[in-house]
Amino acid sequence: MQEYNNPSKDTWAKICQRPLQDTCVITPKVQAILEMVKTQKDQALFSLTKQIDKVELDQIQVSDQQIAQAKEKVSQAFKDAIDVAYDNIYIFHKAQLIQQPVIETTPGVKCFRKQVGIGKVGLYIPGGSAALFSTLLMLGIPAKLAGCSSISVCTPCQKDQSVSPEVLYVASLLGIDKIYKVGGAQAIAALAYGTQSIERVDKIFGPGNQWVTKAKELVQSDGVAIDMPAGPSEVLVIATKDSDADFIASDLLSQCEHGVDSQVVLLSTSLEKIAQVKQAIETQCEDLPRAAIAKEALENSFCVYFSTLAQCIEFSNVYAPEHLILSFENACDYVGQIQNAGSVFLGKYACESAGDYASGTNHTLPTSGYARGYSGLSVDSFSKQITFQSISQQGIENLGPTIEVLAQSEGLLAHKMAVSIRLKKIQDEK
Repeated sequence: MQEYNNPSKDTWAKICQRPLQDTCVITPKVQAILEMVKTQKDQALFSLTKQIDKVELDQIQVSDQQIAQAKEKVSQAFKDAIDVAYDNIYIFHKAQLIQQPVIETTPGVKCFRKQVGIGKVGLYIPGGSAALFSTLLMLGIPAKLAGCSSISVCTPCQKDQSVSPEVLYVASLLGIDKIYKVGGAQAIAALAYGTQSIERVDKIFGPGNQWVTKAKELVQSDGVAIDMPAGPSEVLVIATKDSDADFIASDLLSQCEHGVDSQVVLLSTSLEKIAQVKQAIETQCEDLPRAAIAKEALENSFCVYFSTLAQCIEFSNVYAPEHLILSFENACDYVGQIQNAGSVFLGKYACESAGDYASGTNHTLPTSGYARGYSGLSVDSFSKQITFQSISQQGIENLGPTIEVLAQSEGLLAHKMAVSIRLKKIQDEK
């Protein structure tokens, strides 16, 4: 990990730049995949899965029998753990369903908002080196709570055409039966444009590799919404001299094992603590099955020494991390100073893994600095807010003259007439 000592503010923006991802090479290839699926539909999915994933599919959709069999393939310990995670995520997200009040802005004019679930949503669940069943929980629960009428899931299958039993078990728990054995850019294309087997959706959610991310970016121009811009996973940890080096090392490594393009950052008010953490990383890394991946990710990562916690937090707000861990005592006292972060973990026992799996908050979060303008997923992400207004005779009499003046000022006389004709009729009837 590269190390900086009290860098001046004019260098912060450069230090905070993420490792560049050159997508120029894959962009035309992704465009070709999108066009192929758009025109050839299911046939393209069969061909691309054989060509890219080396899997010859018999059918695209996972059968009800396969979903039922998954319940027998997972352990009771897994089922019990999923139950705890499900309950916590459900409780936290259900609290986001807030009944909007009716507001009388002017006597006789009432306005309110109604939350409506997005009709058809598509969930992408990565299935490469690790099948992320936890992501299906994080996407499926708020989608159900929002009232989405149709939920489709795409996830890559193994060489034998099987899909992770853990993913299928979670799907059955959520009551989702539209599960398709398709991954990569072709899965995003199928959800965006529809095929004979997979219906077109209104919005696509879920993480993925560069091909998936680029495909989501491109289908936006065809009128399909996506959850948020995405990049490699990241965590920033702030530590003091009293922080636990072993805890911090484990938090950094848990993010590093996501992929070689992940980035982790350590800010500390203690040079000694930085040295201790780096030593702990070396020790812990040797025991990891994904040590090679973690070590490569560490090459993209860095440590920064600052004299004060205030500087650390100020730098963090510039970096705008996906995950932020305040790994020191009295972390809650600094909540008010956090401006840019996807999800924040307070105190030395609040490991980022808790948010990834079971504390209740959503783990689908903005990366690559997008936390400056985006939030993590919530029930709101799967909903639309429709505004309503009711205007009585008293209301149009009170508000009408104001509307007339404003419409006249913009030169939109038909707008003015829509009010004037009502006011005249009311006057004539009196």
